[in-house]
Amino acid sequence: MTTPNNRPPPPPKNIRPLNRYITTHSLTTQKAIFSTTLPEEMPLQQINDSADAQFSLAYTTDSFPVDLAAERDIPAYSHYLSNPPGITISTGTVCRIVDMPPHALSPMHRTVSLDYGVVLEGEVELVLDSGETRLLKRGDVAVQRGTNHAWRNVTPDTVGADGEAVQNWARMLYVLSPAVGLGLGEDLGGIEVRDST
Repeated sequence: MTTPNNRPPPPPKNIRPLNRYITTHSLTTQKAIFSTTLPEEMPLQQINDSADAQFSLAYTTDSFPVDLAAERDIPAYSHYLSNPPGITISTGTVCRIVDMPPHALSPMHRTVSLDYGVVLEGEVELVLDSGETRLLKRGDVAVQRGTNHAWRNVTPDTVGADGEAVQNWARMLYVLSPAVGLGLGEDLGGIEVRDST
């Protein structure tokens, strides 16, 4: 079996599935409660590019500042769950989890956004088009300011209980907000998602 990119499929994920919990207010008491509008499990979107990454939309908004009145933001997010946005939303924000297979390298790409990238699992190398790199370990943050870049999962292999090598997935959390001022435009570099709008 091969992936759409004619490569062998990545090894099984060795990081857990994710949930997200959305809060709201009780209509009767105005106290904070958990919303039951959407399931807590985050669905996965398989990205068919050189990295074979998996995207999970933790949350999105389509306006800034966000309009929380009458829970207007929740249906907007629900829409994007069934109609995934591009990397960014030009009028709102995106909170996304990206799971990268072992040794994967994303395409070089640029978005029209200010992004905060936080390593949750593994080790990830940030590669700039100048050739400069930085190694990010768990908890490290990259502030991506509309530059052309790629991500590489450099998480070391480990040894399993059976003595066999285990290739490890990496996980990052990204918060993306629209940006202006550079005039460079979006370049997805082959990431198979729609253009950001």
